[in-house]
Amino acid sequence: MSPPAPAPGSGAGGESTIVMTGGTSGFGAITAERLTRNGDTRLILGARRAAPSGEPIPLDLTSLDSVRAFAAAVRERLGGAGIDALVLNAGVIHPDVTGRTADGFETTFAVNHLGHYLLLRLLSPALADRATVVLTTSGTHDPATGAGLATPRHADAELLAHPDRDPDLDPRARTAGQHAYTASKLCSVLTARALAGHPDTGRPGLTVIAYDPGQVFGTGLADHLPLPMRTAWSLLGTPVLGAPLRRLSPTLNSQVAAGEALTDLTLGRCTPPPRGESYAALRRGRLTWTAPSTLARSDELARALWDDSARLVGCSIEG
Repeated sequence: MSPPAPAPGSGAGGESTIVMTGGTSGFGAITAERLTRNGDTRLILGARRAAPSGEPIPLDLTSLDSVRAFAAAVRERLGGAGIDALVLNAGVIHPDVTGRTADGFETTFAVNHLGHYLLLRLLSPALADRATVVLTTSGTHDPATGAGLATPRHADAELLAHPDRDPDLDPRARTAGQHAYTASKLCSVLTARALAGHPDTGRPGLTVIAYDPGQVFGTGLADHLPLPMRTAWSLLGTPVLGAPLRRLSPTLNSQVAAGEALTDLTLGRCTPPPRGESYAALRRGRLTWTAPSTLARSDELARALWDDSARLVGCSIEG
């Protein structure tokens, strides 16, 4: 990592304001702690549980009404101050695609993509000049990573929100659940691509990053999986088992490394992305700017996802 650089600040006295989801457990909690360690940083956390760091505001990403209420509370709390960084880090994976949110959408897709998309749309007008937006994705969206999960067949928002309408839905519950997760992470990369090239963002110098932390065991990602899988996930995140594994694969990272990398991206402490690049992958504890999957590089697919997601959450397509 490069030496720390001052974070931009638009709040009182040069204070930097950061809004974050997924900051109460796993490497997100490490990121939140690192961010609040900065004396000139104000961190607002959307959370369903108690937050050890920052200023928590209730947020349930399975409910679009909760997302709207959170965004309104953030805007009220900020007054006229801008948001210097928006970090959309929360994520889940479920063992199948039978779960539905209060809005009727498949749960994994709703949490990982739709809730974050709506939050991004609602808070975009409050982004400061030269703001940073980070969306946490996963290398599992890319077949070339060889992660072992069912890779995305498409990024059709309607079919992902309503998988029972997908004519090619895998009849195996576990495989369908994996696809919901990896496709939602493909959507994160495509959303970053769409935002970076969107003509109506109206924010000079906006930096948009899709962050792939690699595989990070021991986080809360697996909380909804069956007990044997949760147990294995937790054990593989311990230093005794995790450290030897990380020496075998470049995509395996510790929670500390993943959290510190997310902190650096949020505060602009690393080398800026090369022109036209927005995908940052953590490999062997080091951030690399690399190309995402072939599907994730499609401008046409990114625009279609943006528009279809807008219709699903009740936003205008433009802006």
